[in-house]
Amino acid sequence: MFYPTDTNKHGLAHDPFKAIVAPRPIGWIGTKGTDGSLNLGPYSFFNAISDRPKLVMFSSSGRKHSQQNARETGAFTCSFVSRNLIDQMNLSSAMVPYGINEFEFSGLTAKQGEIVDAPYVAEAFAVLECKVTEIIEPRGLSGEPSENVMVIGEVVGIHIDETIIREGRLDMAIARPVARMGYMDYAEGSDVFELIRPKTP
Repeated sequence: MFYPTDTNKHGLAHDPFKAIVAPRPIGWIGTKGTDGSLNLGPYSFFNAISDRPKLVMFSSSGRKHSQQNARETGAFTCSFVSRNLIDQMNLSSAMVPYGINEFEFSGLTAKQGEIVDAPYVAEAFAVLECKVTEIIEPRGLSGEPSENVMVIGEVVGIHIDETIIREGRLDMAIARPVARMGYMDYAEGSDVFELIRPKTP
């Protein structure tokens, strides 16, 4: 099948776009409001975009609490989503009023960042502390801004639970990262295999 996206007439029960762009890592974004309130939310539009410098981005559909706090304070954290924390991650996705502490709501421990003024999930196997470098409203072919707001941050500190380190590397079979697939589907990344890049002649 083929369909042009300007009409989006694919004939399926659900839009397949996000199922095709999968699996997607989940950015479990922790922020603090200017009023001191703590916020935690998962974002499936999330990824690393550079390693020199270390940059990550999350994209918020509309101006959600995480985006608002990151803009106002210039900081956010990203906690690693592992299989053992999937229920808490799901709870933290609930649409609650601004100022409600999703850490408490989800039964998680909020811990203050070492460098940035933002909370992270103390139970997470790994955490990135980030300072905002850019906030972008991506545009489509029409030139009009999309509904999403992209927050880019430089990673200024990294926490790692040493229980997932084996032979000098993070062992993903132990960490069991969870990724977002399409629709309401998720996948666990514990089926790990290695590929060595080919050498060019």
